[in-house]
Amino acid sequence: MAFVKILKNTAYFKRFQVARRRRRQGKTDFHARRKMVRQDKNKFNNRKYRLCVRFTNKRCICQVMYATLKGDIVVSAASSHELANFGIPMGYKNYAAAYATGLLCARRALQKFGLDEKFKGKEEIDGEEYHVEDEENEQRPFKCILDVGLRRTVVGHRMWGALKGAVDGGLHVPHSAKNFPGFKAAEEKGAESEYDAEAHKDRIFGNHVKEYMEMLQEEDPTKYEAHFSKFIAAGIDAEKMEEMYTEAHEKIREDPNGEAAEKKDITHTRKGNNVTGSDGTEHIRSMKLTLKQRRVKVAAKIAAAQAKMMADED
Repeated sequence: MAFVKILKNTAYFKRFQVARRRRRQGKTDFHARRKMVRQDKNKFNNRKYRLCVRFTNKRCICQVMYATLKGDIVVSAASSHELANFGIPMGYKNYAAAYATGLLCARRALQKFGLDEKFKGKEEIDGEEYHVEDEENEQRPFKCILDVGLRRTVVGHRMWGALKGAVDGGLHVPHSAKNFPGFKAAEEKGAESEYDAEAHKDRIFGNHVKEYMEMLQEEDPTKYEAHFSKFIAAGIDAEKMEEMYTEAHEKIREDPNGEAAEKKDITHTRKGNNVTGSDGTEHIRSMKLTLKQRRVKVAAKIAAAQAKMMADED
């Protein structure tokens, strides 16, 4: 019989250290986070800002935040669902929406610190590489570090759209163009790489969606109506795509807070569990019972159960 060495013995389990909760859940890469949050000793407790870009199944979320001992503090945030206030009624998770969300988050952050007038960013969107630090300003730009979370940093990913939007919005985020759409690495050693800014501009204005819409409209009208039903309902076709995003960028720069929702002057009156609104709507909302009422309710249930048992025995 072969000798089997027991590796996971009592001594092993005594020294076993459980991973952090968010690491076990697969939500946080603490190795990367530690590098982004770490500071020099002579800069302890200074705010080190991060531009966090996250994607869900329905939207893109951008946040400017900094870490403290109590937890992360969010300075400004923007979600692609808010683009409805700026004239983009659908398509909240593509590259063009990510760019607009990054631009919105950047303008809100600068407005909060009173830097929106000093740092306008790149107002002409042409896809060219841009760094706000290269411009001559008396004050240093607002610097952030890109935080991509658990996403793989592949060329052409939507996260680079949010980064480009934040940079064009006036934030200083250290980056290079090697991950942007339109970048082509050198094939041979010693050769220069190429960056096609026009290809990146097409992505920013949703031209890839426009081409797909035109293709479906010609080849499969039924599929086109199903896939782009919200575009059709809003009266937006392939020709109006670029105009829609251009107007949205201008509105974001004018006022990143958007139009405030109108307040509805509706009053509610309650009678027992029935709630009636001044607009004629009725709802049922159960009231919380007191201790005395709960005891009476339980006693009634017990009495009913006992009566049923007595009836069964008879």
